[in-house]
Amino acid sequence: MIAVLLTAAVLLGLPTLYFAVRSREFRKFLAGAFFVSAGVQFYLYLTHVSVPLAGTGLVVTPNVSAVRSAVHFVLFLVCLYFGFVRKPAPHR
Repeated sequence: MIAVLLTAAVLLGLPTLYFAVRSREFRKFLAGAFFVSAGVQFYLYLTHVSVPLAGTGLVVTPNVSAVRSAVHFVLFLVCLYFGFVRKPAPHR
């Protein structure tokens, strides 16, 4: 199952990175998605909820949720800056 998850992450992650670099609107969407994800992960941490990972015997602990929340919040700030704050460079 881990191999399937890693393969899916690579196959879905590369097109996502491509569109994030090329499209300002996509970065705006990602900013919202990362903001919501950071909030949910932080809530799971605050309420001490462990979440089982579907299809495996692994459990995501509240401490892992806290780390994920911090990472997603940083990604939110990056996408917020490049999607909303920074003006796009003029095309040549």
